[in-house]
Order: sequence, then structure tokens, then C-alpha cells
Amino acid sequence: MNIYIYDSFLSHKKYDHILANIETRIVDLGLGGKIIRLNITNNINEIVDYEIKRGAKTIIAVGNDQTINHVINSIANCQEVPLGIIPIGKENNNIANALGINTEETACEILSARRISCLDVGLANNTYFLSHVSSNNQETILEISQNYSVETTGKGEIKIINLLPYNENLPFKTKINPQDGILELFIKTTTTKKLFFKEVGHSFFQIKKIIIKNKKFPIILDGCRSIKSPVEISLLRKKLNIIVGRNRNF
Repeated sequence: MNIYIYDSFLSHKKYDHILANIETRIVDLGLGGKIIRLNITNNINEIVDYEIKRGAKTIIAVGNDQTINHVINSIANCQEVPLGIIPIGKENNNIANALGINTEETACEILSARRISCLDVGLANNTYFLSHVSSNNQETILEISQNYSVETTGKGEIKIINLLPYNENLPFKTKINPQDGILELFIKTTTTKKLFFKEVGHSFFQIKKIIIKNKKFPIILDGCRSIKSPVEISLLRKKLNIIVGRNRNF
């Protein structure tokens, strides 16, 4: 059975027509299943665990980046069950777009085609992420190994990328492969030379594990989930099966 996890924000009436169209289309494609609507009283981890034990064929996140992150955190330890995605709206859906899933309509067709890729999953302390981790440069210490660390003090941003966010522009013409067992660390710094003129510098590292320490700024996972430092970041040994589109960015 297909299990559709509807995020709580979809309870707003403005989404009724969109959801009705999706439900009609998935029935036409023979993809019918059980719909579960999240709210403040239910626990997504308990819900997904229960449905997987009952033989769920696919868990489908219906919503946005935050929805996907929460669903990934509920199924990361059960890689046998594939993750499907139906993005709702154009905003905050960078993960779906990076996977080649651009609209609600194409998402249904992609679920039907069932093209599955095995992707790396990031681990930040006890929380999982699929796309990237970001943090402010200021007062950040990066421990890349026992004998090597980097301290950043200027303005800028740190990103540790597993799956390249949609429309993200990176220097060095770097290609990100979320299947290679490696994370890419980018450090962007900005310095003011003259009035209204800024000079941007970039540093790039390939890593498998890193510790981020920043007492002032939080660490952001997948652009939507905040955790406090220090944070140890690595990849799971097992990969996650995800249904993807043909126009994915890897």
C-alpha cells in the first residue's frame, strides 16, 4: 500500500483544489493508498513505523522541504521502503526540484514510473538530512579531523552539501553526487574593500565527517530545521531509496 503523508499546513482551504486534483490523478494511475494528515496531536515517527510494519509499499511526503526532512527522519532506519515526493507550491521545495520533481502533476507521473535512486543520507548528531547543512561563518570552528581544524571569523556562509539544492550556484564548476559517499564543504567569505564593493572568497573541501562549533548561530538542516552546535556531521552507511525524476541534478 502507498502511504501519503500530508503536512499539517495543507489543511488550509486554499490547498483543497490542489489536493483534490492530486487524489484524482493518483487514482487514475492506480496509485491509490492511505492518506494520513499530520497535526499537532499525531507523531510522524510512530505513524510511519506502524505503516511500515503493516507492509507499506511506499511512503510519500506531500508538502515541502520541511515535510521531506521530517519523513526522512522517520524512515532513515528502514531503507527498504522507498520515499516518494509530491511537492505543493513553488516555494520551499528545493529538494523536490533537485530530484527532478517540479510540480504536483509531474510528481504523480514520476511516482507511476517508479524510477528509484539510492541516495546518501546525512546525519547531524541524531538528526538526518538529505540536501545540505548551513551555518553562519562568524565565530565558527570546523574540526575536519583530529589534527586539522578551520576557524572562520568574517561574514559569510558555510555549507556542507550532499544533494545540491535547486538553483544553487557553486564555484569551481563543482558537481555534487549524492551517491558517492562524500560530502562537499564550501566556505564563502565576504570582505568589504570599498563602499558598496564586496570581495567574495570560496574554499572547497571533500569530507566524510566534520564537527561544527558555533555558540552564537544555529546549524540549519535542509534549509528548514534548526539544531544547536556542536554538531557532528557524517553520512549513514546505508543509502535511502528515493523515487526521482529524469531531470534530477545528478
